[in-house]
Amino acid sequence: METELSRTLGIEHAIFGFTPFPAVAAALSRAGCFGVLGAVRYTAPDDLARDLDWMQEHTDGRPYGLDVVMPAKKVEGVGEADVEAMIPAGHRAYVRSVLAEHGVPELAEGEASGWRITGWMEEVARSQLDVAFDYPIGLLANALGSPPPDVVARAHEHGVLVAALAGSARHARRHAEAGIDVVVAQGYEAGGHTGEIASMVLTPEVVDAVSPLPVLAAGGIGSGEQIAAGLALGAQGVWLGSIWLTTTEAELHSRALTAKLLAAGSGDTVRSRALTGKPARQLRTEWTDAWEDPAGPGPLPMPLQGLLVAEAVSRIQKYEVDPLLGTPVGQIVGRMNSERSVRQVVDELTRGFEKAVDRIDRIAGRSAS
Repeated sequence: METELSRTLGIEHAIFGFTPFPAVAAALSRAGCFGVLGAVRYTAPDDLARDLDWMQEHTDGRPYGLDVVMPAKKVEGVGEADVEAMIPAGHRAYVRSVLAEHGVPELAEGEASGWRITGWMEEVARSQLDVAFDYPIGLLANALGSPPPDVVARAHEHGVLVAALAGSARHARRHAEAGIDVVVAQGYEAGGHTGEIASMVLTPEVVDAVSPLPVLAAGGIGSGEQIAAGLALGAQGVWLGSIWLTTTEAELHSRALTAKLLAAGSGDTVRSRALTGKPARQLRTEWTDAWEDPAGPGPLPMPLQGLLVAEAVSRIQKYEVDPLLGTPVGQIVGRMNSERSVRQVVDELTRGFEKAVDRIDRIAGRSAS
C-alpha cells in the first residue's frame, strides 16, 4: 500500500494513525504504518519527553510523528487563569447541577483534574515543540489549521514535514499558501473536531484544490475497502483515529467506556460542542444531550468550554458514570465491535485493501481470476 508520500516517509503502508496513546502510536509504526502521537494532553514538557523517550525505544527505528493543537494567530499575554476568569458563573452552576442529577462523586481532596484542554494555548503548544524537535519526528500535524509561519519554518529547518487538517477546499488552499506539506482532508464522519462536508465529497475537492501537494483522506475510514476508495479519489494515504480506540494497546482506563464503544452503532455519535466549544463528533450521551437542552445555557466557545468541563469530565471518567460517559469517536464506531491488537487491525486493513483492488481489477478486465 505504497504511495509517493509513504515512500518519502519510509513507511510500508500509507496509513497514518492518530492516537493519544504512545503504545498505539509505536505499534502502528512497528506495523509499517505511521504512528502520530497526539500532544494536546501534555501540559508538562517533561511528560511529553518521557513518552517520546518511550516511543524511541519501542518503534524499532521506524518513523513516527506528533500532532499538536496550535492556533495560527498568536494571542499575547493571555494565560489559563485569564481564560478561567471569563467563564460565567451560570455555566459553572449548570455543570454542578448535571453532575448532581446523576450522583457523580467529587474528586478526592487535593486530586487534580486529569483531563484538561490546555494544549491549545500558545505557550503550551510551543513548549511541546521545544521538546519534539529534540526527537527524530518525521511529521508535525496541527489540528487547528496551519500553525504560525515561524513554526512551519522551524519544522522545515529540522527536516520535518508539516501537515494540517482541513474541512473544506477553502481551508486546504490556505494551508497550501502557508507552506504546509501535507493536507489532511477530514470529513464530517470523523471523530473529534470536524466540519460539515462528507469524506466522499471532500477528498477529491481538496485533492484538486492543492495539487500537487499530497492529501490524506480522513473521516469515517476503518476498512481496507475505504482506504482503496480514498486512494482512488486522489489521496496519497489515509488518516485514521477512532479505529484504534478499541485496540488492546489503547489506554482508555475504563472498561465501561470500551464496552460502550464496542456496543455502539454508526448512528450513536453526535457532532456536539459539549466537550471543547467547537463541533466535535463523539458518543451521544446524556452529557451531550444536556448541552443541547434549550433549558440550559448552551456551550461556551473554545477554549472556555474545555476549561469549564475539565473537572466534570474527569469525575465522569473516574467513577464511570455510564449515562454521561463518552469520548470523541467517529461514525466508524459501528465497525469497532471487538478488541484486537493494532497489528490485527492493520492486517485486516491491508487484506481489505487487496480485496478491493482485486475487485476493481476484475471489473476493469485486468485480472483473469
